[in-house]
Amino acid sequence: MTVSAPFVPGLHLLIDFWECRMPDNPTEIEVALREAAVACGATVLTVELHHFGESGGITGVALLAESHISIHTWPETGYIALDIFMCGRCDPQLAVPVLQRRFRPGRVKVGAHQRGQD
Repeated sequence: MTVSAPFVPGLHLLIDFWECRMPDNPTEIEVALREAAVACGATVLTVELHHFGESGGITGVALLAESHISIHTWPETGYIALDIFMCGRCDPQLAVPVLQRRFRPGRVKVGAHQRGQD
């Protein structure tokens, strides 16, 4: 009889950055998301971003073969919310230092949830 490893879809991170250096264009965000994905060993399929205009935030997602990285920015408060979920051999925690270097937050909170467990 073959015993297989338990099914564990992956790790899901919710990241809060306060007091950030706020990117003001989607290109800069796209570069940051792509760099974060590569650091984790993930494969970027596409990046879709929407800019809400001058002085507005940016929202978007990097779709990955291994799941996603989403971002939402609030320039008026210096806050960025990120959501990273990766499965397989990718480690979403490796994205955190990349994103910290890009956005230089004054305060950081990272919550982790292992998906697929009771």
